[in-house]
Amino acid sequence: MPDRSVILLVEDQENDVLLIRKAFEKGQILNPLFVVRSGEEAMSYLAGEGKYRNREEYPLPDLMLLDIKMPGSDGFDVLRWVRAQSGFSSLLVVMLTSSDRVYDVNQAYKLGANSFLVKPLDFENYIQTCHVLKQYWLNMNKRPETTRTSDTPNPANPA
Repeated sequence: MPDRSVILLVEDQENDVLLIRKAFEKGQILNPLFVVRSGEEAMSYLAGEGKYRNREEYPLPDLMLLDIKMPGSDGFDVLRWVRAQSGFSSLLVVMLTSSDRVYDVNQAYKLGANSFLVKPLDFENYIQTCHVLKQYWLNMNKRPETTRTSDTPNPANPA
C-alpha cells in the first residue's frame, strides 16, 4: 500500500528536516517518515542495531532519501554500504541534496543511486518534489523486496 510505504530520511540539517516534514503535511502525504541525522545512524537503522533493533518500531524503509553532505560518514559512504549488503542492494535510494555538482551526480549514480534530486529552494517546490517522489517511487514503481539479514556488518559499529 503506497500510503503505508515507509520513508527513511537521512538528513543532518534540522531546517531541511522541518521543511520536508512540513511539505509532507501540507501535501497530505501520510507515509510514515523516519529521520536519522547521520550516515552512521542510517547504517545502524538499516542493520537493526542498538535502539533500531525492534522492526515493529523502526521498520525497514521502502524508500530512502539520502543527503550527501553530513559529518562523519557522508551520503556516498552510506550508499556504498547499502549497495554492498545483500538484503539492501535493491533498496530505493534517492539522493536529496543541495549539491548540483556534476561530480556528485555522477558519483551517486556510479554507486547505485536510483535518482538524484537537488533540494528545492522554495517551499512550494518542496511540496511538489514530495508529491513526485511519492507518485513515482511509491505508487507507480514496482519495487523489489528488501530484507535485513542478521549478519549485516556495519563499519560504523564493528562487532
